[in-house]
Amino acid sequence: MKSASPVDGGRGDGACMVEHREPTVEVFAIGLRDMKWALVVSQHRSMRQAAESLNVRQSTLSRRLRNLEALLCAQLFERTNGGTRPTVAGREFLTRVHHILTETETAWRKLRTSSRGESGRLTVGVHASFSTGNMYATLAEHHQQSPKVDVSTVDGSHDQLLCALANNAVDVAIMTGRRAGWDDRVLPLWSERVIVALHAQHPLSRKEAVFWPDLAGESILIPLRGPGPELERLLVTKLGDYGAQRLTYHESGLDRLLSLVATEHGILLMLEGATGIHCDQVVYREIQDGDGSTRLNFTAYWRQSNANPTLAPFLKLLRQRYPDLSGGRPAD
Repeated sequence: MKSASPVDGGRGDGACMVEHREPTVEVFAIGLRDMKWALVVSQHRSMRQAAESLNVRQSTLSRRLRNLEALLCAQLFERTNGGTRPTVAGREFLTRVHHILTETETAWRKLRTSSRGESGRLTVGVHASFSTGNMYATLAEHHQQSPKVDVSTVDGSHDQLLCALANNAVDVAIMTGRRAGWDDRVLPLWSERVIVALHAQHPLSRKEAVFWPDLAGESILIPLRGPGPELERLLVTKLGDYGAQRLTYHESGLDRLLSLVATEHGILLMLEGATGIHCDQVVYREIQDGDGSTRLNFTAYWRQSNANPTLAPFLKLLRQRYPDLSGGRPAD
């Protein structure tokens, strides 16, 4: 014959028999609401006050707790005229319940923010330095809007960044120009002026603006990274009538190239987004032609099939800051 133990029925004038048996898989059917209600009862030490705080009937709350105890095959509360208090086993159980509910709520919040793109990681491929200018301002505003999103940047050439996009190593790439071989999503963005970095004592530093013919015959440093190749093509186009130019190619980063300018090893072509970098004995001048400032256009590239939730808010910000007025197919 199976034994049974009473669970005090609140006023002590009746008894509900809870059968002693080993818990089965039914234990996993315990709902989060039942655990929360039990925890609230333990905090109030009063069934009536707990029911009021939960905005449920006291009879409903009492019935749910009895069902929970029956499912667990254990008495969680001692019910007396003086209140409802957890048993020793009940206190231990409810301590663990508190941790479960806290972890569950944390996991739910993380899931919600992640699915909305409010948290997670966004990888941005960049093609040029951005110590100032539009790229800098865009990332700063994005951080204000999505402070829980970790942004990492990847440097590379056009081909390297397009390959990274295809392999999902990069979520979005922001580069100069439009690439003919890319058949996925694009968004025209901003343009930046072409700048020449000069030694402070260079004769051209005394001019407010430098014209392309002024660069003929100068020793010009060409970075192989970032927009360097495109700047070289632009230089060759602008100075095609002036014969071969004195070009030296460098794998070094922008900071080292500026150091070469500071030590009078040549002048450097760059974009205005990098002019926030300060280097002693180096000044910046914009390069102009007959139509005014020479500029290069930037474009955002991404894959429509990219499922990273953090990408959509970033693209939304780009569209807000730099709306596409070209009349082409709108960016998704």
